[in-house]
Amino acid sequence: MLTHKELREKIMRNPEVQKEFAKQEEFFLFDQLIKARIEAGLTQAEVAERIGTKTPVVARLESGG
Repeated sequence: MLTHKELREKIMRNPEVQKEFAKQEEFFLFDQLIKARIEAGLTQAEVAERIGTKTPVVARLESGG
């Protein structure tokens, strides 16, 4: 019987699993970006201006694009 750590290591050797795991991490990051923006009371346009880009870029980031 494998331990949790051993099982995770074995599963993570699979390239497809790695790919899906990376997607989940990205979505978590995008969710955190949205939460932070909303908690700060900022619009996408305000965030874009602060980081030196345009609103559609922020919108794409928040949508996972």
